[in-house]
Amino acid sequence: MVPPVLCYHRVGGPAELGVNRISPATFRRQMYALANAGWKALSLLEFQALTQSPARSVPHAFLLTFDDGYTELAEFAYPIVAEVGFTATTFLITDYVGKANTWDIQYTRKPLHHLDWETVEAWRGRGFDFSSHTATHTRLTWADDARVADELGRSRETLTRRLGRAAGDAVAYPFGAVDERVARAAQAAGYTLGFDGVAGVEGDLFRLSRIPVYVWDAANVPFGLRDDELGILGRIVAHVANRCAVGTTIMQTLLGRDASA
Repeated sequence: MVPPVLCYHRVGGPAELGVNRISPATFRRQMYALANAGWKALSLLEFQALTQSPARSVPHAFLLTFDDGYTELAEFAYPIVAEVGFTATTFLITDYVGKANTWDIQYTRKPLHHLDWETVEAWRGRGFDFSSHTATHTRLTWADDARVADELGRSRETLTRRLGRAAGDAVAYPFGAVDERVARAAQAAGYTLGFDGVAGVEGDLFRLSRIPVYVWDAANVPFGLRDDELGILGRIVAHVANRCAVGTTIMQTLLGRDASA
């Protein structure tokens, strides 16, 4: 059985005109509530082992992930994760490590910044995992084959060179946008796991479901780990919100920021 996967983007930092930022207080409360309830956050290697053994399951186990790798994670999120005895996997946009977020629409007063390699390596030394969110955060389903191969391959090469072989095991597709063509390209690039959006495809290791945690998902147990009616409703809302991210790609194209255009 594949464990559930949570996807956070921002924890703390400046306010935004968007839905991705979770307050440090909410994040702390959620992590402590999960730890106190007996949940276990898996390493990427542990998660991968479970995906390869469908009959094996670990009760109350989940994969905690962060997309984009913003600098605030090292200040507001990682210390809390470590405090409760969890670990996490962060998917990095490798061309933007240590740089300002100029690839996205600016939803904050000043541009956000991404973690640098020194910080990534320090937290990797403390048991945190880092893997690919492609090279430039291009919507791969809108890119041609050559661009898809470049985004996936160049990112994986950078990660394995800087962090070692294991950093090239997984990719989280930007915007959760993936189809059969992109999934095949991820496998051809050398990845062994690929993370989709909310929907996912059961049994497909290159289209694994992840549940985003948005600003309204503020209860002690995020929707992605609930099996009640509220959890089901929350996942539906998260799926709709994730699909709305296509508007970001359209705006990027209009502003000349989308590398797939």
